Amino acid sequence: MKDQAALRPTVLVVTPDASERARMEAVCGAHFECLTAANGAEALTHLQEHFVEVVLCATGEDAPEGVALLEEISRHWPETVRIAQDPLGMAQKVPEDVYQVITTDMGADPLLRMLRNATQLFQVRRDNDRMSFEMRFLAQRPAAPPPGPRDPAEEGLGFEALIRTSASPLNAVVASARHLASFDVPILITGAVGTGKALLARAIHDGSLRADRPFHGLNCAGLTDAQLRLELIGLRQNGQSRIGLLQKTERGTLFLNGIDTLPTETQHWLARALIERQMDVPGQSDPVRLDVRVIGGAHADLRPAIAEDRFSPRLYHAVALGQLALPALAERPTDIPALAHHILFEAATRHGKSVRGIDDDAMAFLVAYDWPGNQPELENEIGRMLIFAQTRSLGPELNSRHILQAEGGHTDPVTDAVIAGDGPLKCRVEEVEKRILREVLTRLKWNKSRAANELGLSRVGLRAKLDRYGLTPGVVDAPQGE
Repeated sequence: MKDQAALRPTVLVVTPDASERARMEAVCGAHFECLTAANGAEALTHLQEHFVEVVLCATGEDAPEGVALLEEISRHWPETVRIAQDPLGMAQKVPEDVYQVITTDMGADPLLRMLRNATQLFQVRRDNDRMSFEMRFLAQRPAAPPPGPRDPAEEGLGFEALIRTSASPLNAVVASARHLASFDVPILITGAVGTGKALLARAIHDGSLRADRPFHGLNCAGLTDAQLRLELIGLRQNGQSRIGLLQKTERGTLFLNGIDTLPTETQHWLARALIERQMDVPGQSDPVRLDVRVIGGAHADLRPAIAEDRFSPRLYHAVALGQLALPALAERPTDIPALAHHILFEAATRHGKSVRGIDDDAMAFLVAYDWPGNQPELENEIGRMLIFAQTRSLGPELNSRHILQAEGGHTDPVTDAVIAGDGPLKCRVEEVEKRILREVLTRLKWNKSRAANELGLSRVGLRAKLDRYGLTPGVVDAPQGE
């Protein structure tokens, strides 16, 4: 929350008249932090980047977008006090719930008195909302788990975005996440890149008592301590003003992905801020109080890093009261068909392409592959298959070569094992040859003439190898002339 003792209230003046902006800035500058904007786009940028208590917006013929801007502010920043400025003070089309309608020639003293009253009204609204949230939290917090299955209407709808089947190992994780969502505690989600940590974090927020408050996420990987301070804490000095995510997400949920990559210095000050529930902002004399639920995301279990003194135990305990571990896509083979079709139909809609689905042979190859890149790799594969598809059903000839060559749920490590393993050279070479034959024939729709030509074999020689390895064609041989 913005500390009123440490910061002056912020007033945003929106008018296309440059001289009026200058006048308002001169009048307000001594008592308020005054931001100015010439149009709606600039105003919305200020509202997104700063903590604004009062907006004074010009309306009338000279400011045609003023009324629409006031309505937009009401939808997205309902607590912000809105004041309409009309040349005659009689604007007829402004929303009925604006605080006041004033004229452009209002004197400095009455203007300042009105702005002070408006900022006090803003604070009253904030206090009322806080009390309402606390009462709702106390009233809704369950004394014991409810008996029997819960009504779907009571569940967090965000969990439905996690595509899975009834036999999915992800179901146990989602069940734990639903339970943790109803308790206002920090959570640590671990899982490899692409396993859906951000999606699960958003689902937890949507299923919590903070669901009607902001949700923000930050990928910490690759950021320096200075960059993280600016993103999380913000800045208010030397004429610069930027509100940090820890304040912007007040009473909401902040997802910090990649906390295992945080610099050591960042780990220490972030742990202190979360434990003490307050932080120091550059340019402010007093610390700012924090009311934010933090969900951390890490690529692996952090306990070995703590044992090796690479991660702060204080930060770990500050974010890991609840812990969830997401399985890799290779551990969810039963989910791949549902997930692949979901991705396909979304991509087809996006690209305006009509499809019926993925046929069984192509799906068998997708299920057998172990997806080291997890869901992003699957999304890329499905997207590429869709782009090159010539029919409404995606067949195995569209699968990437490395997926066609994968054997029994394994990728390159199997080939490496064959090469590095024991046994006669002939047997090891034949294992690799078998996989190459299967990949080429599948990609060419089992057209043996084309396959023999690509492999530099005669049709008789190709047939002999297929008989030796027990490879069965999936379609009728093409005519000899092909």
